[in-house]
Amino acid sequence: MDGTVVWQRVEGAVVCLAGVVLAVHAEAGLPWWLAALVFFVPDLSIIAYLFGPRVGAMAYNLVHTYGFGAALLAIGLSGAGAGVAALGALWLAHAGFDRMLGYGLKSTRDFTVTHLGTIGRQGGKGAP
Repeated sequence: MDGTVVWQRVEGAVVCLAGVVLAVHAEAGLPWWLAALVFFVPDLSIIAYLFGPRVGAMAYNLVHTYGFGAALLAIGLSGAGAGVAALGALWLAHAGFDRMLGYGLKSTRDFTVTHLGTIGRQGGKGAP
């Protein structure tokens, strides 16, 4: 694994931890099971792959960028409420969690080709 990928995975861990801490401090009153469910909602974007790898990668990447969760968090903190802030923080945490595990933004070539390299059995080779 190259040094850049290691740093991006460490950064993902930091973003994940920060997102979880922010979600807890948002005091939205979410039960733990609902917070856990919300944490994994971004993975539903994989359904877009039914429309091909280009649409799938665009949908997946849209909701797995740090900016999407950060925008929701900012909207929540700007007056939309603690629930929206917690949703954004958990969304941000999820994106960091994926990066920490090595699941990067997807290439339109194939679901397994990411900006962090290839995932799966052939793993670690072929970053776009």
